[in-house]
Amino acid sequence: MHKLIYNGLALAVVASLTGCINSTPSVKTSDATQVQQIQNQAVKINFNQNWQFAKSEENLANDKLAALNWQTVGLPHTPKIEPLLVNDQFQGYVWYQKNLEFKPEWQNKKVLIRFEAAMNIADIYLNGEKIGHHKGGYLPFTLDLTDKLQAGSDNTLLVKLDNTDSDITGPKPLDILDFNTYGGLYRDVNLLIKNPLHITDEMLSATQAGGGVFVTFPQVAKAQSKVNVQTEIANDSQQAASFDLVQRLVYQGEVVAEVKQNKQLTAGQKEHINQQVLVKNAQLWSPNSPNLYQLETQIWQDDKLVESKQTQIGIREFKFNDKHELLINGEKTFLRGVNRHQEYPHVGYATSPQADYRDAVKIKSAGFDYVRLSHYPHSPAFMQAADELGLVLIDAILGWQYVNETPEFEAQVVQTCRDMIRRDRNHASVLAWECSLNESWMKDELIAKFNQAVDDEYPNSYSAGWQLGYDIYLQARQHRMKHYETPTYPYNVSEYGDWEYYAQNAGLNQDSWADLKESERTSRQLLSAGEKPLLQQATNLQEAHNDNLQVPAFADGYWVMFDYNRGYADDLEASGIMSIYRLPKYSYYFYQSQRDADIQSDAYQSGPMVHIASEWTENSSTNVRVFSNAEEVELWLNDKLIAKQQPNSDKLSTHLPHPPFEFELAEFKPGSLTAKAFIDGKQVATHQVTTPGKVASVELSLDTSTVAAAANDVVFVYAKLLDAKGHLVPANGVEIEFSTQGDIELINPQTPFTEQGIATAVIKTGSDFKQAKITATSKQFNVSTADNLF
Repeated sequence: MHKLIYNGLALAVVASLTGCINSTPSVKTSDATQVQQIQNQAVKINFNQNWQFAKSEENLANDKLAALNWQTVGLPHTPKIEPLLVNDQFQGYVWYQKNLEFKPEWQNKKVLIRFEAAMNIADIYLNGEKIGHHKGGYLPFTLDLTDKLQAGSDNTLLVKLDNTDSDITGPKPLDILDFNTYGGLYRDVNLLIKNPLHITDEMLSATQAGGGVFVTFPQVAKAQSKVNVQTEIANDSQQAASFDLVQRLVYQGEVVAEVKQNKQLTAGQKEHINQQVLVKNAQLWSPNSPNLYQLETQIWQDDKLVESKQTQIGIREFKFNDKHELLINGEKTFLRGVNRHQEYPHVGYATSPQADYRDAVKIKSAGFDYVRLSHYPHSPAFMQAADELGLVLIDAILGWQYVNETPEFEAQVVQTCRDMIRRDRNHASVLAWECSLNESWMKDELIAKFNQAVDDEYPNSYSAGWQLGYDIYLQARQHRMKHYETPTYPYNVSEYGDWEYYAQNAGLNQDSWADLKESERTSRQLLSAGEKPLLQQATNLQEAHNDNLQVPAFADGYWVMFDYNRGYADDLEASGIMSIYRLPKYSYYFYQSQRDADIQSDAYQSGPMVHIASEWTENSSTNVRVFSNAEEVELWLNDKLIAKQQPNSDKLSTHLPHPPFEFELAEFKPGSLTAKAFIDGKQVATHQVTTPGKVASVELSLDTSTVAAAANDVVFVYAKLLDAKGHLVPANGVEIEFSTQGDIELINPQTPFTEQGIATAVIKTGSDFKQAKITATSKQFNVSTADNLF
């Protein structure tokens, strides 16, 4: 087994069913000993590789599938590699089939299969028999295969998925939807091999506020905290079982607390067992100090370890005071945040755990401490990254401008709320559950059912919604501008900076193209739009964020972090502060400058910063804007000091912690602009831009964002146009042809082109990618380069 660890994120990469397991001991043992350990303990086996895949726009019976064009694929998988602009997303029916060999060591064991996500309506067959059905494409479901598997022979597993528009799951039909839902088995599939005496799976258990391991914090204080661990244990054997249930809490490799309880279960009995762990000198979790503990839940029987389950937890408390201000561990906190869609270019939702983690690093590096997961549950890898980086989350069910007032729809969305909480309840990062159909007018009765589901599944936690009636009120700025009343409850500006600059109306029909504002005023600016439009986007965001700081909100969330596709539109939604290929616009640095310079971490970009928002060409403005979190900034042109200034104090900056700096130059002169940032009279950061010359070379770089490339990963490779002195030439629309050698695959279906001098290749790595090589060529400028970036 290859175990990859980055920023605390551990991933077991298993090549096949017969490969390694995620409980491999740390000491060397013989094959016979390892087999005995497998027989004794519960294990998790990655089941992602060697699936057979076929698709059709027609709904075919199973006996008609042989005629389809089948191909071998690995997971995560998307039914169609999409162009950059997705306005004809695949909708239809897909099938995944795989042989499942019953292993001798599984005899007298329970065999479960867990799908982390399957878009959207799933039917599962084993050896021709339908064994499962699941609605909804964003949350996991688990099936018990134990009594269905045939020992001594291969078993055939068939998964049928339907991602056509559904009036039961919603949201809007794709042709009027503001985002894409894609398709396929786009997250992991795992086999869970358990003993008859075992920790239950929280999804299969389907127990209110139960199943699996559920951790809460009755007391949170640095001196001493109390951690309550509820574990559901099932005894599926035919005889009574006596066992010890151990909870061991580990911090930075050291055991800090442990409790043990002896229990007995009769044959066929299952029970929730509560144990309390006292933690002295607790290391509390917060956005700036995301301290995490590893909770090891163990079942011991006859001095043998039967099962061990690890849960990463953070000890923290979210509360609101009488002024509806957020207190994290008793400390008043304002959350500067952003909304995120989880799509990647070309592969849709079929990213990798590492890719999702990199997204979280980029968000934290941009100066944000909070993310609204829009408008559906995001991946377990992103949730884990948020825990480890210190990103507070509002976790949302699927919903956008769609309500179906049928019992089937209502039951589905309320159950989705329950399932989301069961999956995500142990994440330190989750502040609230957005069990609300965003921008969809819900009746009071449905809101009450959502609130009841939150109270049932996680007592004393917070619900959030865009209508009144929730614990936390989420209101977009464009709605506030027409419907604002001083809130008497915790208030979050859920979206801002886009729609109010894009269209005059604040209604709920965003696919109507009325009342659009002039293109130069909108925040929807592609990276290739040029210096002036990108500066206008930054101005809009500054104005809106400054305005939000004047209302009694405990958080605001800009719309949106990354550019993304919309199901109904013939263009990208370009209000992101990074492009769809995760390249920063000027607005990225505006937000980065809003984080205080004394907040520093090795896990993301932080500390003192300064950035010149200019390409410094003859078309550039001579009013030069600089973003910095320093006290003073000097601007130099060709080694001549222009000025040393303090931040702006204009009407757009009245409430900002770190307003921009603006320098007025008499005229454009080619050369180098250099910004030097100072705190307490000491230089702490510098940034330089130089008037580019002609393109002389192309340079390759790999986007890791602190997370190294791994097997079966999705990564961005950037090709930068440089002049003879190595300065970026910010040319747009230059085609760059990429080619690959080795165990990697170029995913882009079209020839990539540059934005601000950079073209992006989306690369899928194989299992043996380390020696792979990438070549980038510009025929227009007759430059080429090849490199091994891994």
